[in-house]
Amino acid sequence: MKVFCGLFLLCVHCVFAGNSFPQDVGVLAEKIRSGNVEQKRDALLEIRNMESAEGSRAAIPALSDPSEIVRATAAFSVIFLPKDEAVSELVPLLRDKFELVRREAAYALGKVGDVSALDPLIETLQKDKTLEVRNAAVIALGEVGDARAIDALTRVLLQKPANKEEFLRRSAIRSIGQIAKNKQGKEKISSFDSVVAILIQILQDPKKSSDLKREAAFALGEIGNRSAVPVLRANISNPDYYLAQICKDALKKISE
Repeated sequence: MKVFCGLFLLCVHCVFAGNSFPQDVGVLAEKIRSGNVEQKRDALLEIRNMESAEGSRAAIPALSDPSEIVRATAAFSVIFLPKDEAVSELVPLLRDKFELVRREAAYALGKVGDVSALDPLIETLQKDKTLEVRNAAVIALGEVGDARAIDALTRVLLQKPANKEEFLRRSAIRSIGQIAKNKQGKEKISSFDSVVAILIQILQDPKKSSDLKREAAFALGEIGNRSAVPVLRANISNPDYYLAQICKDALKKISE
């Protein structure tokens, strides 16, 4: 009986939550305007959990808050705005003087996933001096999923490798694979011709890390170019179980 009553009360709360929702947004908006840093962040997290355009719009003032922590937190609280509006609000943060804010803005633009963020993200990848911010831009480009980013991502792989940039290279390959998997990317499959040879070379190079090779095999499978078949077959018995499995999956995708 107690369980039933608890469930009933929960249902009643859910039914009437919509009626109190605007008031909730108003309360949170006031905290963002006049609260301390922690109160503002708590309000922004609640707004993020609402996953609504109305809530996201209440978070916009926090994007210009004096505290970089608040601005960084606000980036993910505005992603439920209409896509063009979200991009318009987030792009200026890519030029923020604090790397934390720039990084979170890049990640947030990836979650928005609108192609209008493509050029600002590519510019961030090419010009930002902080590795973590560039990596966020690379990941975001994969989530946006537009094949026009392939050239910029390929240039990451053509640069002289540095140990500290291993994760950046892995992220670039993963994003290439994500773009190929995207329907829009498939329609422009010729965009991937220039990168296939580089991915094959990575998979063949005994000096490359297993993580890098796994990402290369994944991307080759998503691209679907048959020139990758020999090197993928050569690795289906690789001692690295995960690499071998990814190569098998890639071969299956190519055959399909």
